[in-house]
Amino acid sequence: MKTVLVTGGAGYKGSILVPKLLAAGYRVKVYDLMLFGTALVNHPNLEVIPADIRDISTYSAAVQGVDMVIDMACISNDPSFDLDPSLSRTINYECFEPMVLAAKQAGVGRYLYVSTSSVYGVSEAPEVTETHPFVPLTDYNKYKGLCEPLLLKHLSPDFHGTIIRPATVCGYSPRMRFDLTVNILTNHAVNRGVVTVFGGTQKRPNIHIEDITDLYVELLQTDPALITGEAFNAGYENHTVSQLAQFVKEVVEEEFPQKAPIQIETTASNDNRSYHVSSRKIANILGWKPKRTIGDAVRDLCQAFKEGRFPDSMTNDAYVNVKTVKSLGLS
Repeated sequence: MKTVLVTGGAGYKGSILVPKLLAAGYRVKVYDLMLFGTALVNHPNLEVIPADIRDISTYSAAVQGVDMVIDMACISNDPSFDLDPSLSRTINYECFEPMVLAAKQAGVGRYLYVSTSSVYGVSEAPEVTETHPFVPLTDYNKYKGLCEPLLLKHLSPDFHGTIIRPATVCGYSPRMRFDLTVNILTNHAVNRGVVTVFGGTQKRPNIHIEDITDLYVELLQTDPALITGEAFNAGYENHTVSQLAQFVKEVVEEEFPQKAPIQIETTASNDNRSYHVSSRKIANILGWKPKRTIGDAVRDLCQAFKEGRFPDSMTNDAYVNVKTVKSLGLS
């Protein structure tokens, strides 16, 4: 039985990923600061380590006996950098190379680094491939991009590293986030009867949370010769924010006919990220393609709303990363 350490494993994606890893027969260590609590269920092959990735001595001890690392921990999503700039620098960048070195020294064989497709910032290219230059607009995507070469320079025949640049993730998780585009729009459509579009013309790639977590599990079993030293975009549907709002409106009206018609309002935005991500490389090399649509993600969220899974979704800070981090005073 191989052991996988997942940083950020109690978060939005981790809460979906970790049960999949356990079901696949891995022993799992979750290393997470637990800012948002945990939705993980006790399991004999699960160990949860509530710790900060900046604490390299604790991390070095945790990674002993680990075969593979999936590194997702960060202060995530661009608006989170309304926070203290030193927080973003220390968590998303300064501790990254020491973590890589600790993993390598402990004998970890695979290191999967979860970067972001927002490293591309703004691009008018019809398809943004992995060789496209980075255009960082925020500290978040700047530091994510700066970490990538720090992993690559430490690769060796015994230490395989791969970079994934996911599109914006959407869909249901027991550790829910309502600060991601499709999730925000669905929350507002269901609970206000109005979808507010900020800007609207920006192109945003999205991917279903079940698809991206399936991919992480698959990569642990992929021939390292195919993926070592490689970066892969991982997206599916590329649409403008206005198009996303229209999709949400249509699905919510189908799921909650009593709420129709859902209104769409447009207002100005200072978030100019806009890019059309190509995921052709990962399809060509690994034969991997997502199976679920944005509509599927919206329907999953609607079902969760029907089941009462999101109390106070419009007002509870626990669903919004930046508000939670601010309220906790993390430094």
